[in-house]
Amino acid sequence: MKKFTIIFSFIAISCTSKDVVVKEIRFLHENSNAQPSLVSGEGSLSLSWISSNEGNKSTLNFSQLKEGKWTNTQTMATGSNWFVNWADFPAHAINENLILSSYLKKSDSGTYTYDVILSLQKLSGEKVKEDFLLNTDGVKAEHGFVSIIPNHNQGFFITWLDGRNTVDKNLDGYHKPMTIRFAEITNKGDIIDESELDSATCDCCQTSIAVTNKGPVVVYRDRSDKEVRDIYIARKINGIWGVPTPIHNDGWEINGCPVNGPKVASNSNNLAISWFTVSNKKPTVNLSFSKSNGASFGTPIKINDDDAIGRVDVAFLNPQEVLVSYIEGDDVGTYLRIKKVSIDGKVSAPITISKIDGGRNSGVPQLEILDNDAFIVWTVFEGKKNQLKMVKLIFKNT
Repeated sequence: MKKFTIIFSFIAISCTSKDVVVKEIRFLHENSNAQPSLVSGEGSLSLSWISSNEGNKSTLNFSQLKEGKWTNTQTMATGSNWFVNWADFPAHAINENLILSSYLKKSDSGTYTYDVILSLQKLSGEKVKEDFLLNTDGVKAEHGFVSIIPNHNQGFFITWLDGRNTVDKNLDGYHKPMTIRFAEITNKGDIIDESELDSATCDCCQTSIAVTNKGPVVVYRDRSDKEVRDIYIARKINGIWGVPTPIHNDGWEINGCPVNGPKVASNSNNLAISWFTVSNKKPTVNLSFSKSNGASFGTPIKINDDDAIGRVDVAFLNPQEVLVSYIEGDDVGTYLRIKKVSIDGKVSAPITISKIDGGRNSGVPQLEILDNDAFIVWTVFEGKKNQLKMVKLIFKNT
């Protein structure tokens, strides 16, 4: 039996606002733990993550925060031939009593040859459909960077980066670009209405997905013929996917993937998108709002004060405000911070959550809102292994 304990305790954190109370939720686990996926929905907070032991056996775990207490840990899947990576981590979503989760499994001996494997089960732990393949192209290539959200009571929406075209090389010897795809997963685990949204995307930036009043939207880092890699949005309106459009023409030209994807949050017809860019040679975290279900976006709002590292997340705190989490550094150190931003453009002072490793060990911090409180989880390296660290922020005047 696994030893797993979660403890609530107060901690002291550098914070510029007197209107915020911060608590730490500690994780004590016998194995190495990383790759968290934090989701708010159905009136609860849920967390999935990967535990690894010295024998390279990996386990996808799941737990929910209900009435201030975490439920017993469930094992979603386990295996020894997974692709486990700090940037391409599992995703999950809850729709009523169903959980859809993903993990990555090696398909061949190549470093980046792996498939997306899905598991569908009930909150009780009863399996509905186990370990089934999302990408059914049969190509030994990269498939990952999954995002999942519930589709009301009809199952789930899912999007991912797909490398089925990269195995064919052009005359110059370069691989063809990754693509981004979308599908629906029914309550029985059937994959339907699969579509290719864009035939050329950045290779390994995280994707993001949300639902507006008009339908689902997918946000990702694009890749042009001239290697401009700006953030784009694809929208499904009246059952039809439109041509993807840029959130903003940053003009960031880079001959490689920055491994730094965007995040989107929705509230009614409002969208908020945060992203990292290095346009004009200045590392920047931007935020932009749409009040038209993603049809158009306002002028980007700069979030960072110091040198941005990115790895952003965004969530609506209330209908008029969002929280943005991001990593930035100065001459002293690197920090995980958040800011509150209103739809009319007002930006709060930064709140420093923690000093943080600016490298891969910290992973991609996850931000979610539950009952007007914010939760952030990331990875720390302690005692010669990875562990999860989570804090809860209580906003007194929200």
